Amino acid sequence: MSNIKLKIDEQEYSAEQGQTILEVAEDNGIEIPTMCHNGRISQTTSCFVCVVKNKETGQFMPSCSTRVDDGMEIEVESDDVFEMRQSALNLLLSEHIGDCEAPCTIACPAHAQVEEYIREGKNGNFTKALEIIKRKIPLPMSIGRVCPRFCEQDCRRNVVDEGQPVAINDFKRLAADKEFDNYLEDLPELQDSKVAVVGGGPAGISAAYYLRREGIRSDIYEKMPKAGGMLQYGIPKFRLPKHFVDKEIQHFDKMGGVDIFTNQELGKDIQLEQLKKDYDAVVLAVGSWKPGSMYAEGEELADGGIKWLENVARNDFSAENPGKTIVVGGGNTAMDCVRTAVRLGSDEVYCYYRRTEKQMPAEQIEIDEAKEEGVQFKFLSQPTKVRKENGQLIVTFKKMELGEKDASGRRRPIPIEGSEYDVKADTVIAAIGQKTIAPEGSKTNKWGDIEINEENGYMADNVFAAGDCVTGPATVVEAVAAGRNAALGIEAFLRGEEYEKPYEINVSRGHWQSLSKDDLVYLKELTDRKREKLEYIPLEKRKNSFEEITHTFTEEAIAREGERCLECSCTDKHDCKLKDYSEQYLAGPEAITGEKRVYEADTRHPDIIIDRNKCIKCGTCVKVCKEVVNESLLDFRERGFDTNITTAFGEQLPLSCADCGECIKECPVGALDWRNKERAR
Repeated sequence: MSNIKLKIDEQEYSAEQGQTILEVAEDNGIEIPTMCHNGRISQTTSCFVCVVKNKETGQFMPSCSTRVDDGMEIEVESDDVFEMRQSALNLLLSEHIGDCEAPCTIACPAHAQVEEYIREGKNGNFTKALEIIKRKIPLPMSIGRVCPRFCEQDCRRNVVDEGQPVAINDFKRLAADKEFDNYLEDLPELQDSKVAVVGGGPAGISAAYYLRREGIRSDIYEKMPKAGGMLQYGIPKFRLPKHFVDKEIQHFDKMGGVDIFTNQELGKDIQLEQLKKDYDAVVLAVGSWKPGSMYAEGEELADGGIKWLENVARNDFSAENPGKTIVVGGGNTAMDCVRTAVRLGSDEVYCYYRRTEKQMPAEQIEIDEAKEEGVQFKFLSQPTKVRKENGQLIVTFKKMELGEKDASGRRRPIPIEGSEYDVKADTVIAAIGQKTIAPEGSKTNKWGDIEINEENGYMADNVFAAGDCVTGPATVVEAVAAGRNAALGIEAFLRGEEYEKPYEINVSRGHWQSLSKDDLVYLKELTDRKREKLEYIPLEKRKNSFEEITHTFTEEAIAREGERCLECSCTDKHDCKLKDYSEQYLAGPEAITGEKRVYEADTRHPDIIIDRNKCIKCGTCVKVCKEVVNESLLDFRERGFDTNITTAFGEQLPLSCADCGECIKECPVGALDWRNKERAR
């Protein structure tokens, strides 16, 4: 019978003598976080995450071990309690070393679930792989071909096979190529709300796609004859055949709720103020289509890189031979220009860049392929003047040398006095980058890009913005990530709320580059298997046609490539209390810095991994083994800072532990876990 009265956050409750504060809270549906409390074992009182505050004394107490008294007044949800729990979690994280998520997913601007779709692709489950991909990547056929592969740069296979990451992007490409025609998302019913999307490029398409996934209608207004933006008019079809772009846009017909209106230019055919009145919200996704400047006298005689590519695309890639061609610039647009000039019949194509090849922002594979196709590169050369004589263009270049590093971290090119020289050409293309032409009335930053709230894409009134017009020219995957963020911001806006990106903690010991082969924890036997190679069409065909230059991997090749994935995200990432509570209380590993003890993972057991780097020393596993299983296979070793949990006498866990798993079941952080990730779930 209840004989104690107490208050929790000003609300009175009844309790039994001898109950703890945590037990009373649980009996009454009040949530108090705890890492170490477990009803199957005796108290450990080690994590202090379950802390509450005695309102009368101001004392903070662990609720899992503090007994209630009559008349006690407890704070469970106050700011003080929040900060104390945050501090407790920060302390736990200060000694915790591990990856919540795989580095590939963290590196992806869209945070696609890379490990998951690789696993499905490896096993031949391409429909499931596509479903996982499209949660974050709405244009997998296109991005599977043109993405710069941020994920692969941080793939930990690089540690094992130097410079040979898993061919992650090709999993998107194959899954999309195989299943896209038959795929349809599980969609909610359409609401009455409707959004205007200005710009039918990657960011606008992404915004409309994710709005539809939230049940919100949209109209896309595109100034060009066809939707697709840079995918349609900026990336040559030898890299991205246009029927794939068309197919991805036509997918809206199956989804319903999205209409596309082409040849509709903002400020001419449609007006922003009218759209704001006619729609519940507006997304500006107008891109960055103004060519950058060479800052050279007479540069108006040169073609802007992106505009030149657009004109070639508008002529269905059958433009006239540009003759001897000079392209100025070192980015991917410059590579697209030189390689397009080759395919239009030019037998003299030059790329001039003011820095060295090592400093070029273009992807190395693009540079290498351009060289294979006959493009000649001239480095440390800066144009200073363009003039026309006798029907030919003449570009004056000045030689450069590298000085101190600039804000980009690259050594600054410095002109060498008296080093000018002239080069004749039929066509000069300035591929120096692009600028945004911001719509009238929009607030811009010092670079001329639209200013927004980065958390939700909000600009002003009922207007949001996303993509290159906000960031300046970036990649397709960055644009679709921004479009999704704007869509989620609009969905919250229409509900009368303010969307904020959820805080995600990705505890990590640092980039894979700082690791050695022996530092990694392997879930399976390491195979010495090299990266599968893309099959190219013959070089002469590459140089003389706009046919796609590579073939999609076969199912057999993708299965072999999938075996190379190290599956290096935490096995417990879907059920980790430390991750969940750290995100809830905004804790992070950087809050408290200092020396961390690094342990080698115990992988001797064929089914079980013991990773002491993740251990928070709560002692739950030790007590479960002793008090529930009646064994003594785990225990504390050393004292103070060096304290850790290990196996009895340092021996391998018995094989019979694979039939038990009680310690794994109760570990709150995945320091003890199954090798098999399917079993770990």
